[in-house]
Amino acid sequence: MTSEFPWLTAIIAIPLVACAPLPLIPAKDGKIVRWYALGVALLDLVLTIYAFWQHYNLQTLEFQLAETYSWIPQLGLNWSVAVDGLSMPLIVLACLVNSLAILAAWDVKRQPRLFYGLMLVMYSAQIGVFAAQDLLMFFLMWELELVPVYLLISIWGGQKRQYAATKFILYTALASIFILVAALAMAFYGDTITFDMAALGAKNYPILFELLVYAAFIVAFGVKLPIFPLHTWLPDAHSEASAPVSMILAGVLLKMGGYALIRMNVEMLPHAHIYFAPLLAILGTVNIIYGALAAFGQDNLKRRLACSSISHMGFVLIGISSFTALGMNGAMLQMISHGLISAYLFFLSGVTYERSHTLLMAKMGGVGKAMPKVFALFTAGAMASLALPGMSGFVSELTIFLGFASSDAYNGLFKGLIIFLAAVGLILTPIYLLSMLRRVFYGEQSSDFDTNSWFDARPREIFVTLCLLVPIIAIGLYPKLVTQTYDVKTVDVATHVGNTLPVLAQQSKALQLAKATLNAPEIIAEVRSKNQLVARENASQFY
Repeated sequence: MTSEFPWLTAIIAIPLVACAPLPLIPAKDGKIVRWYALGVALLDLVLTIYAFWQHYNLQTLEFQLAETYSWIPQLGLNWSVAVDGLSMPLIVLACLVNSLAILAAWDVKRQPRLFYGLMLVMYSAQIGVFAAQDLLMFFLMWELELVPVYLLISIWGGQKRQYAATKFILYTALASIFILVAALAMAFYGDTITFDMAALGAKNYPILFELLVYAAFIVAFGVKLPIFPLHTWLPDAHSEASAPVSMILAGVLLKMGGYALIRMNVEMLPHAHIYFAPLLAILGTVNIIYGALAAFGQDNLKRRLACSSISHMGFVLIGISSFTALGMNGAMLQMISHGLISAYLFFLSGVTYERSHTLLMAKMGGVGKAMPKVFALFTAGAMASLALPGMSGFVSELTIFLGFASSDAYNGLFKGLIIFLAAVGLILTPIYLLSMLRRVFYGEQSSDFDTNSWFDARPREIFVTLCLLVPIIAIGLYPKLVTQTYDVKTVDVATHVGNTLPVLAQQSKALQLAKATLNAPEIIAEVRSKNQLVARENASQFY
């Protein structure tokens, strides 16, 4: 479907333009400001859903709602936006989580105009990252998102907020340099200078050049995902950020890294992906095991949830490395599922902190008696995070396992080892989550607390959690609700990368790591015989 109205430009611009009147709005108690910010966020959410419902075709592979305007001709920078199966569901996720985060920040009274203004700028930048089709524009949107996060942590964070905010900006800003260098290298390679992603993906790069660009992108996007050992900023940022900011950090910002890996590394640099895919599978397994073990050592409630996010995002790396449509489907589903679940849990951790004024589980205990509704909601979120059947986490992780196990690009020993270690991570997950519930909600109440003055979940808090819990359960019971939005695209990406396997096998020998894990060329050639139609049918049959 086509439309002459610039839907994507409007969706990106509304939160940003809405910041202009904020200095004129009375800031007394923050009431008018927060209603204004919530109204803007909901307007953008409704507009996004309407635009995709009316003008987006789920069966079309090409980019849709495309808009291109000359922005800064001297730099070759264009305002170029469009959506496909990779970006559309993540834009909806970003709109939902940001809107709920603004509602979750209802009690902010300190500098409310600045707080909600930064939230709206971040809202706009995130949509811009997912919609950008110009690599230089992508970089600018990526950088624009960093500043609000830094200020939101450094001003409204906890006791160590300055340290956490500085660590966040140093990690992410330094990593972003790799995006700029790689973008310039790709743009200036060859006879034409362009930042258009489609044109860059169509260029024929030498394999060494492609490997270097791929490595640069891994560093940049690996910090955001985050990939071990580039993850250390995340627990500090979460432990010091307020609950609404943590909702966005875990629910949307980490997904920017996963999205960029698929969009840039896999889709635009498929030949280099052949060499790096085994490394991604190994790093994903390390993430899963390390994140789960690190969670055991955290007494801070939000730090434990942050380490849990590191573990869960490791499954995304395994799905990306699978060379199968099913694995790529699982990676997308895991990003969406984790975005909902992590935002849910971090919001409830904020609710608990508002009553207890502590995040140290050692000082808690028996909280479930004072807040039974919060206890029930927290338990539901923990069940979703540990991949209970019927929840979105179960179907996403199962899909990744099946996608990687059915891959013809790896030998049996390597696949068996990766699946076994990832399964160990699955066993560790319920242990640290259930122990978290036990320490916070069960046992004797701490003498440090006067729980008589505590109050259970309020209607606004129940509404926020239900807005996240309902889609978590709906996706778990009927995955096609989400998978149909990106299935056509992920099948195409997996087929495109799979078809490069026999080509590379004929042209050159793989690196030592790839040689140790990839099958012989005659076995790899079987991947080429699997065309898009067969892969799409297999994926649709599973769901």
